[in-house]
Amino acid sequence: MQIQGKLTTDALKEKVKSEEIETVIVAFTDHYGRLMGKRYDADFFLESVLDEGSHACDYLLTTDMPMEPVQGYDFANWERGYGDFHLVPDFNTLRRADWLEKSAMIFCDLESGANHEPVSVAPRTILKKQLQKLEAKGYQSFGASELEYYLFENDYRDANDKVSDKMVPTGWYIEDYHILQGSRIEYYTAAARRHLKKSGVPVENSKGEWGLGQHELNIRYSDTLEMADRHIVFKQCLKELADQLGISVTFMAKFHQGRAGSSCHLHISLRNGDRNIFTGDEVYGPIKASKEFGWFLGGWIKYVPDVMVFYAPTINSYKRYVDESWAPTRLAWSYDNRTAGFRVVGSGKNLRIECRIPGADCNPYLAFAASIASGLKGMEDKIDPPECFVGDVYSAKDLPHVPKNLYESLRHFSSSKFAEEMFGRDVVDHYSHFYKKEIQAFDSAVTDWEKKRYFEQI
Repeated sequence: MQIQGKLTTDALKEKVKSEEIETVIVAFTDHYGRLMGKRYDADFFLESVLDEGSHACDYLLTTDMPMEPVQGYDFANWERGYGDFHLVPDFNTLRRADWLEKSAMIFCDLESGANHEPVSVAPRTILKKQLQKLEAKGYQSFGASELEYYLFENDYRDANDKVSDKMVPTGWYIEDYHILQGSRIEYYTAAARRHLKKSGVPVENSKGEWGLGQHELNIRYSDTLEMADRHIVFKQCLKELADQLGISVTFMAKFHQGRAGSSCHLHISLRNGDRNIFTGDEVYGPIKASKEFGWFLGGWIKYVPDVMVFYAPTINSYKRYVDESWAPTRLAWSYDNRTAGFRVVGSGKNLRIECRIPGADCNPYLAFAASIASGLKGMEDKIDPPECFVGDVYSAKDLPHVPKNLYESLRHFSSSKFAEEMFGRDVVDHYSHFYKKEIQAFDSAVTDWEKKRYFEQI
């Protein structure tokens, strides 16, 4: 079934000929999940890039947030001369970018410029390798990612010059499921739903969330690679749409210490053909499911500390894990219980596992890859899950806590035999260096908190 907004190459050619499409964005994501790439004249794209692909400087997988090339990576550095890698368009991702004028978009996989081998440290490659392992066992993964975000009346330039206390949220009381408060920003949300739908990202619904100016817009689940692609389109659309309307949106995990964090709940189920392999007759707490379900859940829970950097990739990520804040703080699973890090929902063919640990700042390729790798290892080693927890997980002080900061998560990841086995030593070393540099950048910064606390009174 052709999804509205998705394009075949023949359809693209027709729209270029009729001048409906004049620009094609050729892109991939960096470590942070930001889109990088080029805008092509549509005619040139058809003449050259369609068959030959494109190229970009390999320093883009070694930069920090301000786009400075960071040293210490084996993958690319000054000594190697910062050459190019090859951008190979994935035509399954070709779509309109409806929020932009006469534009289309396509995502690329990265290959080395020398031998055209996949770039092993590229986020999309990392996810594809885990999905290939799963598919070799006869399984296909389906997933969804639920993103929360805050909206502000300030535009991005204004936001750049203000501290968070001076930002004006679009709502002034808690609007969780609140229709009236949500109606006040429907000019933005309705446009987002419309543009996403016309850009190959089917939409389910939108709603107010628990923070002032906080919202959630849910898109339909799909196979996991397509879902990660949709996630990237979603964030790009919402940011650029906000920019066009003179407001701003943030996907920070914790925008303000006194307000709810923004999450990215991941839902996963596995299929063999049309059959959900999580269904079965084994008893797990209040539900019946398959042994594969139990093993996948057991592995997913067990290896959270080893791959926490992929769920919570920034210093700010860890400010979200506060008891009684709707963010999970402990490693446990429960049925339809929002205090648990793992919430099992649905039944029968709709049975699935929801991991509530990732924040809205995660890179979906890496977060899904971590989840699939953990569950896959659980099935391989037949790791049973802990007992189903009943009650308030926040009050269960004996349960293991999620890693409390990026320093702790990096220690787990860099020394993890599991991460090395599932992702490869090159990936572990590359991302360990990335997170190490993120920590160093924070440790050397003078924060507003320090100025406010010490300027006068020290």
